[in-house]
Amino acid sequence: MSGGMGDTDIWFPHLQIYFENLPKSVTVFGIEIAFYGMIIALGMLGAVYLCAHLAERFGLTPDDIWNIAILVIVFGVLGARIYYVAFSWDAYRDNPAEIFNIRGGGLAIYGGVIAGFLTVYVYAKRNVRQFLRLTDVIMHGLLFGQILGRWGNFTNREAFGEYTDNLFAMRLPVQAVRSQDITETMRAHMPAGANYIQVHPTFLYESTWNLCLLVFLLWFGRKGKPFDGAFVLIYLGGYGLGRFLIEGLRTDQLLIPGTSVAVSQMLGLALFLFSVVMWMVAGGRKKKQAQSSEE
Repeated sequence: MSGGMGDTDIWFPHLQIYFENLPKSVTVFGIEIAFYGMIIALGMLGAVYLCAHLAERFGLTPDDIWNIAILVIVFGVLGARIYYVAFSWDAYRDNPAEIFNIRGGGLAIYGGVIAGFLTVYVYAKRNVRQFLRLTDVIMHGLLFGQILGRWGNFTNREAFGEYTDNLFAMRLPVQAVRSQDITETMRAHMPAGANYIQVHPTFLYESTWNLCLLVFLLWFGRKGKPFDGAFVLIYLGGYGLGRFLIEGLRTDQLLIPGTSVAVSQMLGLALFLFSVVMWMVAGGRKKKQAQSSEE
């Protein structure tokens, strides 16, 4: 497999894995449907089913999950799109109609998480206990959706990193990716006459990281939870740390306006630190409550 790549091929040469003629969409009854959209939809559906399955473990009912699911999904997608557009406005300034075209990608998970939290908060109607229980269980579904959703980035040939020759190195034909995502380092490592770039599959790194985090949450949940909101903090800290590490490899970073700082990387670090501090605070409160009950 040393020849030129087809426009729809994806190769992992060191793993000897080759996807040939893998399109970005399929046509059903004359309607073109993007794999990205189908994968996101499956991720959302699976997330809701997982949350409904776990609901009773958190003192809720499956109906509690189904009642709020549609609201979280709708406002989550809106939030993810608004966040992405806000931090890549130059790409939409001259063609605002493209803001509504999400079939080609362009959803930022942090925007979806923020919108989702706000939606749950309003739904809970200031019932703090219910809010924390809902968000605790929703973190499992959110991770499931992210695990699957990253594979939408794979079919879209996006969310990849800088050049690498490590075991997981991925080759993509230059015709299949956005020109602004191809760096000088990638071009410098292209063999003479080659039509592909070789990069970090950061979508795979993040999907795997999130899978490990979800497995940990499911294992941790079997032991009970130390306090309402514990799973939220584990998610924010675990995902934040992973995103901070992985985001630095990507070439399509959303930057803080006027800087070269990746907003998702800094936000990930902030969430990790926040979760550590809040865990310590919550642990201290629980210890004091235990001591008071013994006196």
